[in-house]
Amino acid sequence: MNYRMMGRIISEILAFEAAFMIPPIFICMHEGAHRTMFWFLITTLATLAVAAVLFFFCRNAKKGFYAREGLVCVGLSWLIMSLVGCLPFYFSGEIPKFIDAFFETASGFTTTGSSILSDIEALSKGALYWRSFTHWVGGMGVLVFLLAVAPREKKNGGFTMHLLRAESPGPIVGKLVPRIKQSAMILYILYVVLTVLNIIFLKLDPKMPLFDAVCTAFGTAGTGGFSVRNIGLAYYSPYVQNVCTVFMFLFGVNFSCYYFLLMRNFKGFFKNTELRVYFGWAVTCTLMVFINIRGLYDTWSEALRHAAFQVSSIMTTTGFASTDFDKWPSFSKIILLLLMFVGACAGSTGGGIKVQRVVLLIKDLRRNIHQILHPNEVRIVQMDGQRVNERILKNTGMYLIAYVLIILISTFLVSVDGFTVTTNISAVSACMNNIGPGFEQVGPTLNFSGYSAFSKLVLIGDMLAGRLEIFPILVLFSRSTWKKSL
Repeated sequence: MNYRMMGRIISEILAFEAAFMIPPIFICMHEGAHRTMFWFLITTLATLAVAAVLFFFCRNAKKGFYAREGLVCVGLSWLIMSLVGCLPFYFSGEIPKFIDAFFETASGFTTTGSSILSDIEALSKGALYWRSFTHWVGGMGVLVFLLAVAPREKKNGGFTMHLLRAESPGPIVGKLVPRIKQSAMILYILYVVLTVLNIIFLKLDPKMPLFDAVCTAFGTAGTGGFSVRNIGLAYYSPYVQNVCTVFMFLFGVNFSCYYFLLMRNFKGFFKNTELRVYFGWAVTCTLMVFINIRGLYDTWSEALRHAAFQVSSIMTTTGFASTDFDKWPSFSKIILLLLMFVGACAGSTGGGIKVQRVVLLIKDLRRNIHQILHPNEVRIVQMDGQRVNERILKNTGMYLIAYVLIILISTFLVSVDGFTVTTNISAVSACMNNIGPGFEQVGPTLNFSGYSAFSKLVLIGDMLAGRLEIFPILVLFSRSTWKKSL
C-alpha cells in the first residue's frame, strides 16, 4: 500500500477544501455572523496547517499507485472531507450536535440532500452557502476537480485513472480524450458552464434573490436538493420550478453526451442507448404520474408541472420538492420509489443504480434466458454497437448483489428506532441512492432528525456507499486491503 502517495493526495484535497471555505467567511462577515465567520476561519487555517504538514511528510512519495490505493484513497478522502466540512456547523452552534452536523455535511458532499434541520432559514447565509456548495463540489467529484486543476507529472504511474474509476459513477468509466487531466478539465468546464446558465435562467425571475439563485443552482447542478427555504422549491414561482425541472434533467445526462455535441458528433449523441432510455423513462413516468394526480390540482397545467418536476427530481436523485408528494396516490408514489432505485445516467452528477447499469442487467438477463433455451449458441452483450466486456457484466452483477445486501442490512439496523417499515425502507433508499426525502416520517415536509445517532451513522455510510458506487467504502472494511502484498 502506497501510504505516502495517498497522504499526498489527501493533503491536496484538504488544501482545496480549505480554499472552498473562504467564500463563507466573507459572506458571514458581510451579514455580521461573527461567530460562524470565526469558526469558518479557524477551520480553514487548521485544515491548511494539517494539509501542509501531511504534504511535507509525503512530498517524496513514490509513483507506484494501483487500483487498491485508488479505492482506499477515494473512500478516505470523502470521509475526511465530510468530517472536516462539518466542523464550522458544529463549533459555531449552527448545528449543535456533532452527529447532526456530520450527517448534514455528508449529505451535502454525497449530493444526497437528506437533512436533520427543522428550520433551515435559521442558519446564517454563510452556513447556507457552504451547505449548498458541498452539493456542487460533490456533484462532479472533488478528486475529478483535483485531477483537472492540480499540476501532475507526465509519468504518474497511471494513478489518475485509478482515482477517476473509483470516484466516477457508472459501470463503464472512460476518457473523453487520451489524457486524464484534459478529460477532467473538459468535464468541469461543462459543469461550470451549465451551472452558470442555470443561475442566469433562475435570475430571470425578478423575484428570485441572487443568493437563492446561486444556492439553488448548486443543488440542481450537483443533483443534491438542499434548499435555502423551509418549504423547498415550493417557495418559488412556477417559472423557477420549470427551470429547475429542465436543468435537473440536463445534469442527469451523461456528460460525455455533451462532449459529443461539442465535437459535432450528433450521431453518437442521438444513438446513445442510455440517453434514449433515460429520456423515454422520464417522459413515460411523467405522463403516468400526471394522469394519476390530475384531479388533485386546480388545473391540468399545475398537475403536469408538479408531475414533471418530481419525476425529474427523483429520477436524477436531486430530491427537490415542489409539493408534498407523500400525499399522492400509491400508484404515483410507487413510480417515484422505482425511480429512486434507477437513478440518472452514468457519468452524470446523479445517483442511484444508473440507467446504464439497469440496461446492462436487462441485456445480460435476456442473454442468459436465451442461452438456457439455446445452450450451444454464443451471444454477446452490446451497448451502442460495441461489445461489453464480460468483466464489466460480472462487476455489474456484483454491484447489484452488494447494493441489495446493504439496503437490507441498513433497513434492519435502522429499524431499532421504531419507525414504520415504509419510513425505514424509504429512508435507507433515499440515502443509498442519494435522493434526499423519502416517505412518511422522512417525507418532503419532514426530516431525518428523529433517527438516533446510531441510525444516522448507518445512513451516513449508505450515503457514502451510494455516491462512491459501494466498492471504495467496502474495501475500507476489508482485511485484505490492509495486508502487505507478497
